[in-house]
Amino acid sequence: MQEQTLIPNLFRTEYRKIVSVLCSVFGIDHIEIAEDIVSDTFLTATESWSINGIPENPTAWLYTVAKNKTKNYFKRDALFQQKISVEIKHSLSDSEEFEIDLSRKNIVDSQLAMMFTICNPSISKDSQISLALNLLCGFGTREIADAFLVNKEVVYKRLKRAKEKLKAEGIKIEQPSVSQIHSGLETVLTTLYLLFSEGYYSTSQNTVLRKDLCLEAIRLTSLLLENNLTNTPSTHALLSLMYFHSSRFNARINEKGESILYEEQDDTLWDYDLIEKGIHSLNQSASGDSLTKLHLEAAIAYWHTKKEDSDEKWENILQLYNQLLQIEYSPMAALNRTFAFAKVRGKEAAIIEAEKLKLVDNPFYYSLLGHLYTHIDNSKAIQNFESALQLSNSHSVINTLKKYIEALSQK
Repeated sequence: MQEQTLIPNLFRTEYRKIVSVLCSVFGIDHIEIAEDIVSDTFLTATESWSINGIPENPTAWLYTVAKNKTKNYFKRDALFQQKISVEIKHSLSDSEEFEIDLSRKNIVDSQLAMMFTICNPSISKDSQISLALNLLCGFGTREIADAFLVNKEVVYKRLKRAKEKLKAEGIKIEQPSVSQIHSGLETVLTTLYLLFSEGYYSTSQNTVLRKDLCLEAIRLTSLLLENNLTNTPSTHALLSLMYFHSSRFNARINEKGESILYEEQDDTLWDYDLIEKGIHSLNQSASGDSLTKLHLEAAIAYWHTKKEDSDEKWENILQLYNQLLQIEYSPMAALNRTFAFAKVRGKEAAIIEAEKLKLVDNPFYYSLLGHLYTHIDNSKAIQNFESALQLSNSHSVINTLKKYIEALSQK
């Protein structure tokens, strides 16, 4: 039946919108009530539509029912009757009635307010991402657990602790001020960056879920562009980075579930529409005076959308990595730089650079060394691939490493 597919689709697109608006109305202390009302709205839809059929405008139906359930809650609960009187009704004339505003503008404003509330330094990054997935993206605890590769109970406790922490800190769900945006936007962008990475680099075998995480990160970053204060060069740089990486999503895993190296990817599977969007966002990011980590990573990702193996390409990537490491050093950036270094200076020189890193707990370190030693010293290549195999917990990576070891062993 049509409602069997329609309701899950509407849940994913509309749940997060209504929750954001109701959370703004109820406040941080009563997020659970907002969630219960929206969940009950979808339960009512399931029951009603199975009997009476799907309404002409399902979204409008959901909004109306959610509004009515909220009003009924206010009427039943003395605490919220007082809340309306004190905090809301003072702004209305005698002839006006309290109304839940589910206009597009208020939905966007409410989601922006929720973003800055969730991305509060008082809670951990994992908790920020989990709350974003739950409240801003409509993901359930099972989906979040699958994304993080943890037990459902772990996610439930993480969400509960994060909400309690925000309540204890007295954090309000409100439109951020100019000063709050200036001080908090970097944290918001970092959380969205990590949310995207959770999908793009996740070892979960659920490819659909991983794509959904990436798409939600893109959607939330795009929302920031609708506000003049959050429409910044750094926001454009992050969106550009997401577009460039997403463009190669379908080429990274083969039909056997094996990871495909960048050089072996089928570029006909790349999404060139996303690449064009990435180029547009990258150009928009150049309007400011500052050069950030996001700008450099976006530029590196841009050069990776050029399939041709030119000296210009790899020299540009190497120089961008050099700048990135000066701004913010990270072991993974240093490791990725070594791959570009090998392209420019050769494998032998790159082996010396790579072994200086001594990332002995990192499977990608050994995997890179395996590739660098291939055709130079195949026995050392096999040793490094086997070390990577012992440290890896990704099914697709393990399959790929075994394939490399088998191929080298036959030579």
